[in-house]
Amino acid sequence: MKISIITVCRNSAAVIEGAIRSVLAQTHKDIEYIVVDGASTDGTVQLVRSFSDRLAKLVSEPDAGIYDAMNKGIGLATGDIVGILNSDDLYADDNVLARVAAVFEKPEVDVCYGDLVYVSPANIDKPVRVWKSSPYKSGSFLSGWVPPHPTFFVRRQVYEKYGRLDLSFPLAADFELMLRFLHCLGLKSSYIPETLVKMRLGGASNKSFANMFQQNMEIYRAGRKNGVNLGAQYYFGKFYDRFKQYARATMLRR
Repeated sequence: MKISIITVCRNSAAVIEGAIRSVLAQTHKDIEYIVVDGASTDGTVQLVRSFSDRLAKLVSEPDAGIYDAMNKGIGLATGDIVGILNSDDLYADDNVLARVAAVFEKPEVDVCYGDLVYVSPANIDKPVRVWKSSPYKSGSFLSGWVPPHPTFFVRRQVYEKYGRLDLSFPLAADFELMLRFLHCLGLKSSYIPETLVKMRLGGASNKSFANMFQQNMEIYRAGRKNGVNLGAQYYFGKFYDRFKQYARATMLRR
């Protein structure tokens, strides 16, 4: 089973090597690795090219943002399964993709996801937040539940049939896609109850209060687009889950 992994980047020279090495170290060997760069100017492309013998494709050109780059990568993918690993993230261990492949041996599974640990940008072994997910249940999104997108793997044929990321949501296209696939379309999902990805704390949506406000407004609009009313229960549930993520990390550090 071929798994296409897409890493999108722009001026990521300081961190992308860790992401690349975590993909290349996977024990599952049938991997198509695609890097989509947004015309970096800091040496990212030169660094990525040093791994060119292990890459399936490298694209470097201007884009319309991170989700546009992800869509380019999805369009280039030829694998049975597609996963997206951000340039400042890395797989938690060398067997992540082997576990993902095992899940997709069941032909009824359309998507799978697992847990994620946010780590300190300066120390990837220091947990800051622990995002523990759970099996999807109908209506879960209404209570603030959402799986971590960096752990979200999808059959390529699902993208071909139901579309990619909606670029009208610059900070919440990943949320809209998962809401559409799981809640609205009812695609069959499988949860892997293990940490699949380490993610450095940060990201565009958390850079400022204005960005966080905009992301939440986009989430509300994504619900409306898909006929889902994400009201106070959603935002309370999201806040409560965020609190639990920090509490779990505190327990791990003790």
